[in-house]
Amino acid sequence: MTAVTDTRAPAVTVEVPTRPARRHGAPAAALDRPTVSFELFPPRDLDAAPRLWGTVRELEAAEPDFVSVTYGASGRTRQTTRALVTRLLRETSLNPIAHLTCVGTSRAEVATIVEEFLDEGVRSFLALRGDPPAGQADWQPHPDGVDTAAGLVELLREIERRRCAGSPAQAVRARVRPLSVAVAAFPRGNHATGGTREQDVQALLAKQQAGADFAITQVFFDAEAYLGLVAEARRAGVSIPIVPGIIPTTDPARLLRVQELTGVPVPRSLLDLLGSVDDPVERHRRGIRASVDLVNCVLDGGAPGVHVYTFNRHEAALDLLEGADLRGGRTAPTTSTEPVGDPAAVPTTTPRGIPS
Repeated sequence: MTAVTDTRAPAVTVEVPTRPARRHGAPAAALDRPTVSFELFPPRDLDAAPRLWGTVRELEAAEPDFVSVTYGASGRTRQTTRALVTRLLRETSLNPIAHLTCVGTSRAEVATIVEEFLDEGVRSFLALRGDPPAGQADWQPHPDGVDTAAGLVELLREIERRRCAGSPAQAVRARVRPLSVAVAAFPRGNHATGGTREQDVQALLAKQQAGADFAITQVFFDAEAYLGLVAEARRAGVSIPIVPGIIPTTDPARLLRVQELTGVPVPRSLLDLLGSVDDPVERHRRGIRASVDLVNCVLDGGAPGVHVYTFNRHEAALDLLEGADLRGGRTAPTTSTEPVGDPAAVPTTTPRGIPS
């Protein structure tokens, strides 16, 4: 197993709003329940992906507040992302958030894509700068494009204003279902840009000023990383909610692949915990326990909810919710027989921490 340095952030003291104590082991009341959301990625062929729809139905039973759908670099999954989001809108009770990037795309092209989503009934976006396409080392802005996530947020708001100004009917619909724009945040700084956490906090402030409604974080493995980010962001004037992005830590090979993609180090202690057993069921149990502990720590520290990176599989995601008493409509835990140790299960459009 590859050696990984456990670079934990120092403990921080964070002021959080007063909230009822969470009784671990007891379901949260409906009104007090933290938000729950999931990330999905579009398969290459929707008709050949029945497993995805089995996952969707299982996740739907957990009554999430929303699900986000990823969007490949340079829009390479544009059509499949749109198809998946549209089907979620039409055939499920789920509230989809469409990822949107600006890499390699002109403002006019981005506007066309946004119009397509809006025409399908999409009212929520996750605005990201995006990763460079495969084989391209550096991120290169389009000469006529948007080069930051904050600029993409501004463009989304501009398109919505234009649509409302041109149609009284659109203006009414926009008041009934306001456009919601989420953005990314990075507890340890954005590895893709080489930025520090302080720089990312300033970028997050710019996204807020551009019109972002809330943020979802890149994956992290220690609560202090998230709580420290929130504390620093609040001191800088960021007031929007910051939702922690959580990966169920059940598969060491997948964790190492995520580390490679995000630059976020997996704690050596976690890899040892998972690697010290051969039984996949016991490994799954240990990984869920570690993830539950992390979720409880950030919720007790004031997090508004959790966003779970599912890798298009429901077992670990739902076991995590069950352990953290966030099951919503779900009443029984899933016993996973999903094989572990398959790095190929991490797609190239995975939540590599959510690029800025």
